[in-house]
Amino acid sequence: MTALVRVLRAEPHENFVVDLHFTDGTCREINLEPYLHGPIFEEIRNEPALFREMRVEDGTITWPNGADIDPDVLYYGLPPAWAMPDEASDPDWQLL
Repeated sequence: MTALVRVLRAEPHENFVVDLHFTDGTCREINLEPYLHGPIFEEIRNEPALFREMRVEDGTITWPNGADIDPDVLYYGLPPAWAMPDEASDPDWQLL
């Protein structure tokens, strides 16, 4: 059984960019702006100081307001949930 890869350390930078260090030794620079949509992320988008308050909890990045991003989305570079087609409106759509 393969162990799940999770976030080990996060280093926030300007313009919603973060360096993420994963448990498998991988390090990636990721622009989180596309993921910061929806009501829970509004305050984070509007307050750069709050963005920099991110911390690592339970293997992913979180913020004091309760927001978080799935570690698999971060590791595999998956599109944000809001950008995924709705299966109800597009029954032929499939994730490859």
